[in-house]
Amino acid sequence: MSDHDILSDAEREALSAVMQVPDLPPQQALIVDDDQVSRELLAEILGLQGIPCLTAASATEALNMLASNKSIGLLVTDLRMAPHTGLDLIRDVRKSDRAAMPIIIMSGDAGVKDAIAAMHLSVVDFLLKPIDTQHLVQLARKELGLE
Repeated sequence: MSDHDILSDAEREALSAVMQVPDLPPQQALIVDDDQVSRELLAEILGLQGIPCLTAASATEALNMLASNKSIGLLVTDLRMAPHTGLDLIRDVRKSDRAAMPIIIMSGDAGVKDAIAAMHLSVVDFLLKPIDTQHLVQLARKELGLE
């Protein structure tokens, strides 16, 4: 301790320990699609852009992952899945402790009614397939705070 310091070494160490921000887990996107090729392709595209991804083949699997993995910060889901649709998944997420999670929904054959239902569930965007991957990457980076 020098003559100009008002803190002792022990106080400085204690203050330094309190001020350190813990390492937060990386924010990941969860891609949900019952089509394996689509799911893996989107995860690879996002991964190549520095966006870590997990994948799920169903709404049930996605809900289990969301409940157990707090590093998931974005949900990207297909609309048409069986037995539970993307809209069913979003409704369940909105009723959970992850209700504020940003969600992007995608579909190859959505109608206006589906788009309106999705917007009422506060989705970030409704993307039509084939997906504009540059737009998806831009949305994902923004929602995960990677910009």
